[in-house]
Amino acid sequence: MSWMNLGEVAYIVERLAGAIQSRRVVSDLRRRLALDLPSEARVLEAAHIKARFALAYADAFAVATAIAHRATLLTGDPEILGGDPRWPVADLRT
Repeated sequence: MSWMNLGEVAYIVERLAGAIQSRRVVSDLRRRLALDLPSEARVLEAAHIKARFALAYADAFAVATAIAHRATLLTGDPEILGGDPRWPVADLRT
């Protein structure tokens, strides 16, 4: 998971459940996941994805990170799922 996307999780949890719960979730995810600090190459790959597809920049980071690590991106986001069919994604909605 990209640090960009962990930041996205943090602000969403804080909006819904408060800052204390957000810190708990971030702490738990830091223990469970390898967090990817975006490199120059990752930033430019995310920009390239964003330029070609109608999705949020943070979503482009998620896709670029999954591609770089040859990992499957677990998502229910219709913009990501409707993107390039070569992206390594799994639909969590099913």
